[in-house]
Amino acid sequence: MTDWLVFPGQNVEQRAPRSPAPRALVAWLWIVAAMVFAMVIVGGATRLTESGLSITEWKPVTGVLPPLSDAAWLAEFEKYKQIPQYRELFPMMDLAHFKYIYFWEWGHRLLGRLIGLAFALPLAWFWLRGQVRGSLRLQLLGLLALGALQGFVGWWMVSSGLVNRVEVAQERLAIHLLLASFTFAWLVWIATGLRAEGRTQIVSWGQRALAGALIAVTLLQIGLGALVAGLRAGLSYNTWPLMDGRFIPPFDHLAKLSPGWSNFVDNVTTVQFQHRMIAYALLALALVNAVVAIRAARGSRACKRSIVLLGLVLAQVGLGVATLLLHVQIHTALTHQAFAMFVLGMAVVNRRLLTGGLKSAS
Repeated sequence: MTDWLVFPGQNVEQRAPRSPAPRALVAWLWIVAAMVFAMVIVGGATRLTESGLSITEWKPVTGVLPPLSDAAWLAEFEKYKQIPQYRELFPMMDLAHFKYIYFWEWGHRLLGRLIGLAFALPLAWFWLRGQVRGSLRLQLLGLLALGALQGFVGWWMVSSGLVNRVEVAQERLAIHLLLASFTFAWLVWIATGLRAEGRTQIVSWGQRALAGALIAVTLLQIGLGALVAGLRAGLSYNTWPLMDGRFIPPFDHLAKLSPGWSNFVDNVTTVQFQHRMIAYALLALALVNAVVAIRAARGSRACKRSIVLLGLVLAQVGLGVATLLLHVQIHTALTHQAFAMFVLGMAVVNRRLLTGGLKSAS
């Protein structure tokens, strides 16, 4: 193993020189991260139950309350009947079914509002008490802005399915999910760093690069998963490891759309194939990361985290296969999505607790 990946003698745990942040502030960040995690899962359920277009208007304030009378419910149902999804996919839907999908979307939007309050109000409190200092101020303001942007992107996504489509645009769905995933990762990064005293470990820059690559590839895979969900690509090629009898589909199937770049977002075959291939790449990267960490400092916290991370990636791959073979049943699909966030969170914690230092002579 080259020493840019491992150089024994440098992998030592060290105590951070700065004083830790107040426990209440760190706990608040973890609570908000958990809420964002829940938001992602509820969003997945909203997609799987075809609920995302049930509310055809964006009312940031008055939309907090659902319809409260029979007349209000009928009015909302009539609005839904005007969009292509109802006319082309669910023309026999009754009011009871509409209420079911409406409450999924309403719950998703309500949780988004609650996350905004759960972040903004405590942020103001901690800020006024002088517990938010230095670069942390800019980071938390950035998260607040990102949350506001997510609301706009959510409506931008929904609006794509109200005219000339029966579902939201898959590329907008991917952007929406990636923003939520990045928000979750950022919250975990900050919270982990604030309580990192005594847990950081000096490693080579190669090990840090591997840990960072795991975060990047996990986010890429989450985005590709959103494209699969948006195109319902998981309902095609429900075999593994082959797709229609081949490990690699024919080129004319992978590149059947024009312009060529559109195959990466619009071609069901290509979208599912690239999701599979990146899954293998992520698993290989997690395996290399674990091997390097074990060789560098067996028994260290970083070594243990790398093994846990590898286990999570293995479980995620297994869940992905099960989701495919079971034709995207809601319980397996949501578990698959949840484990994607577990992988992302663990990858972020692992990278955050690694730090650099001068190579020691040995």
